[in-house]
Amino acid sequence: MSQTHTLLSKIQNRTANVVVIGAGYVGLPLLVELAREGYTTTGYDKDPEKVRLLGRGESYIGDIPTSTLKPLVESGKLKASTDPDVLRAADAIIVCVPTPLNKTKEPDMRFIVSATSEIAAAQHKDMLVVLESTTYPGTTREVLIPKLTNGYELGKDIFIAFSPERVDPGNANWGIKNTPKVLGGATPGCLEVACSLYGSIINTIVPVSSTDAAEMVKLLENTFRAVNIGLVNEVAMMSRKLGIDVWEVINAASSKPFGFMKFLPGPGLGGHCIPIDPLYLSWRMRTLKYEARFIELADAINSNMPREVTVLVQEALNQRKKAVNGTRILVSGVAYKRDVSDFRESPAFDVISLLEKLGAHVDYLDPHVPEVDEGDVKLKSVPENVAFGEYDAVVIVTDHQTIDYTRMLREAKLIVDTRDALRKVPGDKKNVVRL
Repeated sequence: MSQTHTLLSKIQNRTANVVVIGAGYVGLPLLVELAREGYTTTGYDKDPEKVRLLGRGESYIGDIPTSTLKPLVESGKLKASTDPDVLRAADAIIVCVPTPLNKTKEPDMRFIVSATSEIAAAQHKDMLVVLESTTYPGTTREVLIPKLTNGYELGKDIFIAFSPERVDPGNANWGIKNTPKVLGGATPGCLEVACSLYGSIINTIVPVSSTDAAEMVKLLENTFRAVNIGLVNEVAMMSRKLGIDVWEVINAASSKPFGFMKFLPGPGLGGHCIPIDPLYLSWRMRTLKYEARFIELADAINSNMPREVTVLVQEALNQRKKAVNGTRILVSGVAYKRDVSDFRESPAFDVISLLEKLGAHVDYLDPHVPEVDEGDVKLKSVPENVAFGEYDAVVIVTDHQTIDYTRMLREAKLIVDTRDALRKVPGDKKNVVRL
């Protein structure tokens, strides 16, 4: 029996051993779906605390309840380890490691390179390797394939593919199983094996012609969002100068049933994907002497939004004959999006830092994020029953639904609302300033 058919047989019989490198917000949901389907799975992660919690069946990801995770761990179908030796027993390895930017906004590839080296040290014939980490077009072909084909024939002994992750934290409607999955194989045989594995846990598979095309799909998805958010952020600034309510304009425009898609302005971009992924593409294009102008412009506008929010706070305080210096300001929400605990790349930290540099004393309220140590911001959340009236201004950066906005509106002296969170809250809004 050929290697392809041996591996396909293991996948189809659910006897394949699957290791996911990186048991975070992308890796853990994958592990759960694979274990549910009957595969023996292992989450390999460098973080001993994640491995400890995973080994006990305790979830640290909001979208995965402990009640779902624990039975899979107790059944032995889902394990966790910090030992790279678990890769030796793997029939399939899915790489879900971080891909941040460095200080000059260039790709930091060390986690992908490290994972590839560990796989190479443990690889054997009849193995599938799929990269899910967002990266620039060409990464799978240029980084993984040369390292993993030293003595192994591609599409015969080793099967390599790329599949962009499409996890949306906090989204109750779309999860791993019902979100269509794009797959690009290094060869037709690689694609066949990858489709077999993912097709067993995901309803709809979308095959593309190459790993490069699959990598580009992810970048297009998030560049589309970044550019359109940049557009509405600029429209928000223009509307403010024109004395127009941008939220009213956007809501009215979204009534059009064709040719318009609703995007909302805000205090800046957060999370791993939208602020970072498009810059992987613009960096790649710079290496080819091409300027990705839409991406660069959107990044400039979106990156400047925390400063725009700070100016808005300054102006609102000035109108009340107060200087920022010496004021007490409460930032409501530091997570990067509503109702999640993830604060990676959150614009809240830039807003806090900028206000502190102007001399303000800043606290934050976030029921999902009890404490933060990010850059030069090291704080603990105030309790939810905080007296809003004790602050000179409250700045809504993240519009968590559990915040008591009715009480905030009643008590706060000034509210700068960057998310239009108070529009439907009943009460007098004379002290509300919108982005």
